[in-house]
Amino acid sequence: MSAQTFYDQVGGHDTFARLVHEFYRGVAQDPPLRALYPEEDLGPAEERLLMFLEQYWGGPTSYSEQRGHPRLRMRHMPFAVTPDQRDRWLLHMMAAVDTLGLDETHDLVLRDYLTRAAYSLVNRVDEAPPAQR
Repeated sequence: MSAQTFYDQVGGHDTFARLVHEFYRGVAQDPPLRALYPEEDLGPAEERLLMFLEQYWGGPTSYSEQRGHPRLRMRHMPFAVTPDQRDRWLLHMMAAVDTLGLDETHDLVLRDYLTRAAYSLVNRVDEAPPAQR
């Protein structure tokens, strides 16, 4: 019998679906952060993040099957990800994590990963690229 993955330990699909849905509820109410999502409907972004997180934490490999290797930095390069946007992203993501009621160890592991990922995606130090000033 194989060891359970983090994905399984925290409740699988239902937990990650709740996390991502709560996160995007916050994004929808945050105009500067919402501007990073070019699609009219946040649904496709929600589905992509759900698939990515599920795969990362040991769940289904739907993300790679549908989209190829995640290449997070490359996929985010077309968007100006500033420290302010990172902080806004983290604010909504951490609020979403708060809704999960995870035990302390799983909570800390998840928060640590999300924080490191958010910091790694910053690709602009100015508040807006020259074309948006």
